[in-house]
Amino acid sequence: MCSCSAANGRLKNLMNQTDNRICADCGAPDPKWASANIGVFICLKCCGVHRSLGARISKVLSVQLDEWSNEDIDAMIEVGGNSSANAIYEAYIPEGYSKPGPDSTHDERSRFIRSKYELQEFLKSSLRITSRKSSASIQSSFSTKILDSFRIKSSKEPETVVEYIGLLKVKVVKGINLAIRDMMTSDPYVVLTLGKQTIQTAVIKSNLNPVWNEELMLSVPQNFGPVKLQVYDYDTFSADDIMGEAEIDIQPLITSAMAYGDPEMFSNMQIGKWLKSQDNALIEDSIVNIIDGKVKQQVSIKLQNVECGEIYLQLEWLPLDQ
Repeated sequence: MCSCSAANGRLKNLMNQTDNRICADCGAPDPKWASANIGVFICLKCCGVHRSLGARISKVLSVQLDEWSNEDIDAMIEVGGNSSANAIYEAYIPEGYSKPGPDSTHDERSRFIRSKYELQEFLKSSLRITSRKSSASIQSSFSTKILDSFRIKSSKEPETVVEYIGLLKVKVVKGINLAIRDMMTSDPYVVLTLGKQTIQTAVIKSNLNPVWNEELMLSVPQNFGPVKLQVYDYDTFSADDIMGEAEIDIQPLITSAMAYGDPEMFSNMQIGKWLKSQDNALIEDSIVNIIDGKVKQQVSIKLQNVECGEIYLQLEWLPLDQ
C-alpha cells in the first residue's frame, strides 16, 4: 500500500482535473467515489449501481474512506480521467438515448450503467472485449487490469440472485448538536448503506441542528444485516469530512412485522422493541408500533466515533406485496 499522504495527494491531483469534478455517469458535481479498475470518478448514487455489478466489473473505492494501493492509483492515472474513459465507453450512444442526470431515478441509472460497462453497448463493436485475445487492439490505452473488468461473464459463472423480502422506508428526521467540521459550523448530510445499496439525504448548509424530514427507501434482502448510518460534512473543494456513524439493527422491526402479518387488521399497539445497551448506539429503547395500519419504529441514535451528535429517524416496514 502507498502512504496515506501520498495516496491522498495523487488522488487529489486527479480529482482536480475539470472532467473529474463531475460524475462520469450522471454529471452530478463533486463525486467522492471511484471505480478503480474502470478509471472513473462517480457520485454516491451511481456508486450503488457500480457496486451491484460486482468487483470483477467495477471495483468501487471511496476517495475519502478507503486505502488505495499504488496499483489502483496507477490504473486511474493510466486511463486519464472521466473524459478519456467516456470517449471509449460512450463512443456510440444511440441517437435519442439520454444519459441519466443527477436527479435521475435508480432504475434509470442502473439501465445506463449496466449498458455502458457490463454489456458494453456503447463501445464500437470491434472494441468490445469478449476474450483475452480480443483485447490487443486497445491494450496500449488500458491496463490489463482495466481490460479484465470489462470481460463478459463466462457462461460457466453462476449468476448470484438476490432475493428481497421487503422494503425499508427510512425517514431521516433531524440531527442535534452535530460536530463542527468547518470554521464554525458544518454542511451535513446522511448516508445509509444496506448491503450493496447506498442512499443519501440532501445537504443542509451551515447547520449543526439540521431538519431533513426526508424519506429514503432501501430494499431488504433475505440475508440482511444492520443498516450503516454515516453523517458527512459536504466540502466543495476537498473530500467530505466524516461527522460520525452508527449501525441500526432492523431485526426487531422486521421480526415483529412478520409475526403480526397484515398490520391493517390491528389497532394501534406496541409489537416489539430494540433495547438500548452498551453494544449499540441507541439513546433510549426503540419501540416498534402498529400505527394506523403501518409498522413503524422511532429510533434515536448517538453518533459514534465523533465528539458529539444525535440523529433521529423513523423506520417503516413495507412488505413486497404492499
